[in-house]
Amino acid sequence: MDRHVILVGLPGCGKSTVGPIVAGELHLPFVDLDGVIVRRMGMPVDRIIGELGEARFRELEREATAEAMASAASVLAPGGGWAAQHGNMENARARALSFYLQVSAPIALARAGQGAVRPLLAGGEGLARMTALLFEREHHSRQADVTVGNDT
Repeated sequence: MDRHVILVGLPGCGKSTVGPIVAGELHLPFVDLDGVIVRRMGMPVDRIIGELGEARFRELEREATAEAMASAASVLAPGGGWAAQHGNMENARARALSFYLQVSAPIALARAGQGAVRPLLAGGEGLARMTALLFEREHHSRQADVTVGNDT
């Protein structure tokens, strides 16, 4: 395969779980873009956003995406807000097949609560915040080549 596979969706939609499985089936490396940024910056995402701001984090995300897309084909899992950033979905189209892992807000919240700190979910009632994120981001994620329901 000469194209990347990119998985998009809410925090907790399954990108970090499904990504390595897909990568294994396709015999491609799996790249967690947030992980790339964390290693590069030497601090977790919540600290990057807290200290440097979301705008700087999004710059780092764009840089990590561009580097990954310029490399050999892989399965990419960007952060939950990646697809909603201007130009990301459009720019990826030339080199990647994109999949929207669609989940409901309650399922995403339940899954996201089991993992790492989610800085953009902090500071509010969880379900209301996840529902707002879904409302803000879904039309961007729906630009993916394929939508896969992942509530189960």
